[in-house]
Amino acid sequence: MKIFELNAQLRTDLGKGASRRLRRTEHVPAIIYGAGKKPVSLTLSHNELLRNLEHEAFYSRILTVNIDNQPEKAVLKDLQRHPYRPLITHLDLLRVSENKKLHMHIPLHFIHEEKCPGVKQDGGVVSHYAAEIEIRCLPKNLPEFIEVDLQNVVLNQILHLSDLVLPSGVELAKAAVVDIPLVSVHLPRGVQTDEEKEAEDIPEEAGKKSQSTSTS
Repeated sequence: MKIFELNAQLRTDLGKGASRRLRRTEHVPAIIYGAGKKPVSLTLSHNELLRNLEHEAFYSRILTVNIDNQPEKAVLKDLQRHPYRPLITHLDLLRVSENKKLHMHIPLHFIHEEKCPGVKQDGGVVSHYAAEIEIRCLPKNLPEFIEVDLQNVVLNQILHLSDLVLPSGVELAKAAVVDIPLVSVHLPRGVQTDEEKEAEDIPEEAGKKSQSTSTS
């Protein structure tokens, strides 16, 4: 398992002007808060941060933040990007307390898509409706991702939030109580079902005869 570390320095020069000057030196203003401690303003290396952001797990893993060589455990809570340039403009970090549950957005990993009966046997395609869910758990139980297994999904079946198998110690957050659809298997657009094909194969005369019989 990859361990993520961020090297940070305390920041005393605050304000919009100071943040702009900081960004021009390839650094990112940040803040760390929570766990009953006061918020602290930080400075991070932009290049180091970008390298970490290349890993999906960085967004949901507990991070080690070395603040002037003093380590603190935290998770990423918010990330602000420049509207059109590949730049990070600000970072929010939440300190982790061992006995306090975290609310986190965790990515979904869909597995066995090509093996499910709806795809392999019936030629269906998979449609995803969600890429992540919000969960609540203690830091020790925080998963990197949650798997959605499509092994037995048949054609026209939809998997919902309630179908998820959550890891031990993990529960859905209150904001996720609605049983939303996550993924479905269905025929590609324009492909007819067997019933539709059979309906089209009925001769027009037979259809007319059936209609006249039903009205007589």
